Amino acid sequence: MNVTRISAIGLFIIAASLAGCANQQQQRTATGAVLGGATGALLGQAIGGNTGSTLIGAGAGALLGAAVADSTSPRPNGPPMCRYRAPDGRIYVAECDERYYRGGY
Repeated sequence: MNVTRISAIGLFIIAASLAGCANQQQQRTATGAVLGGATGALLGQAIGGNTGSTLIGAGAGALLGAAVADSTSPRPNGPPMCRYRAPDGRIYVAECDERYYRGGY
């Protein structure tokens, strides 16, 4: 086995073992970074067709994916939020009130 393959396997084992230490928000951010990086790499390769554009696309996608996942994840210290349907049919998000707890939503 060459050194690159051994290093890649070692990094994978370390990353997999540390993944259990992350909380739900950190896991969501990491998943967003991975999915964004993969999508960015595919788009970079499709647009530029060379290694440089693939790496730039992967980096930009990972940053954007992590930022979006982090900003859309629920905050554990905030009030519980619920989705409601208004009488006109639109759906909105607001703090959970007695309708949620009584089942009258």
